[in-house]
Amino acid sequence: MFTKETYINRRKRLKSKLDKGIALIMGNVDASMNYPQNTYHFRQDSTFLYFFGLDHAGLAGLIDFESGEEMLFGDDFTMDDIIWMGPQPKLKENAEKVGINQSYPLSNLNKVIQKALSQGRTIHFTPPYRGKNMIAMGALLNLHPAKVKDQASTELIKACVALRSVKEPCEIEEMERHMATAYAMHTTAMKMAHPGKTEQEITGALEGISMSGGGIVSFPIICSIHGETLHNHYHGNTLQQGDLLLVDAGSESPLHYATDNTRTSPVGGQFTQKQKEIYQIVVNTNNKALAATKPGITYKEVHLLACKTMAAGLKDLGLMKGDMDEAVAQGAHALFMPHGLGHMIGLDVHDMEDYDQQLVGYDDEVRPSSQFGLSALRMGRKLETHFVVTNEPGIYFIPALIDQWKKTGKFADFINYPQVESYKNFGGIRLEDDILVTETGSRILGKRIPINPEDVEQMVKSGC
Repeated sequence: MFTKETYINRRKRLKSKLDKGIALIMGNVDASMNYPQNTYHFRQDSTFLYFFGLDHAGLAGLIDFESGEEMLFGDDFTMDDIIWMGPQPKLKENAEKVGINQSYPLSNLNKVIQKALSQGRTIHFTPPYRGKNMIAMGALLNLHPAKVKDQASTELIKACVALRSVKEPCEIEEMERHMATAYAMHTTAMKMAHPGKTEQEITGALEGISMSGGGIVSFPIICSIHGETLHNHYHGNTLQQGDLLLVDAGSESPLHYATDNTRTSPVGGQFTQKQKEIYQIVVNTNNKALAATKPGITYKEVHLLACKTMAAGLKDLGLMKGDMDEAVAQGAHALFMPHGLGHMIGLDVHDMEDYDQQLVGYDDEVRPSSQFGLSALRMGRKLETHFVVTNEPGIYFIPALIDQWKKTGKFADFINYPQVESYKNFGGIRLEDDILVTETGSRILGKRIPINPEDVEQMVKSGC
């Protein structure tokens, strides 16, 4: 946990943004794997963590914006719990740790909510994403569980987004400290990128490093020789000389802040000429985007700059042709990069995406696009100091997409399909860093994971 004052101040700032009604902030409960007592590793709700900091199941927080009261609801552990889990702090003790002086049994929560509803008061909450909480909140709010998300409070969501988007010094310190684990994960993957190794072996090693560093992986690891599949969670392939191994992996810190990095390595330690040419375009694109990232610019602008940089490099190789500014404006480049440049990152790997992605990544000035590729940009709005975002350009050769576009002659003025055909078995390359927006620009969090082709080759060879 951070200091008691951190959570007191966060709730105080939230109360300054809303003046009517009550905020109901539900913590998570244990989720069963295959029978009730066999549960998944507990992961607390991020909004509850942000405002209440307690990493225990079965808690709920309440903030009254009119009276200023703050309450914590939960049940003390029974003797049976203690026998299996050891001594546990009382609810009151936990409340005091985060500066709350009102704590009540969980059964009292229904009484408080029903009283507020009978008085016509607004109950603010963020959209639940787990079934048990949907059911519990449906019972509290007299709603069908399937209808609960529809009643989520836009006011509360916007207030939470405004607070959580700007990372506090203690958050930045936590994220930066944990980048050492991310570095170890990705350099280990590089060292293991040799013929005969399996994707599953490498994935298992990375999960172990994450746990050793203090937390679970922040999302299911992508470790694949088929990097052209953007979210490839299949780990059944054996690496062969000449393959490209794409590893997109992150870890949660002890306080649940996420890392999210991607590196692509040549199996055996030597890029082919064709691989190195594409790889260098992605490196150049990543570096150009990093240099452009600063307060006041929209991330949509940075994304488009990255796309133009990538397209220019592909034109130099004869894969694209014509006016690259116009090609990007029309979306022709999305054949090779059908996703956005990045997203916010913090307590969630896609930070706050449980709220509403448009409210997190966009605003009244910058609106989402319906154009293929650009529509997948999760973060488009203006950057502010102490935002943390990912910078993850990539180039992919997706056979089914190439065939579809080629068949219809789509963007034939910009895409050299005969040349693209010779790359259909290439795979994909993505290079991703976590970026802190500073007062005057931006910087990579932690020690940069090797990214220059020569450094990556050397790291792979060091694992022989």
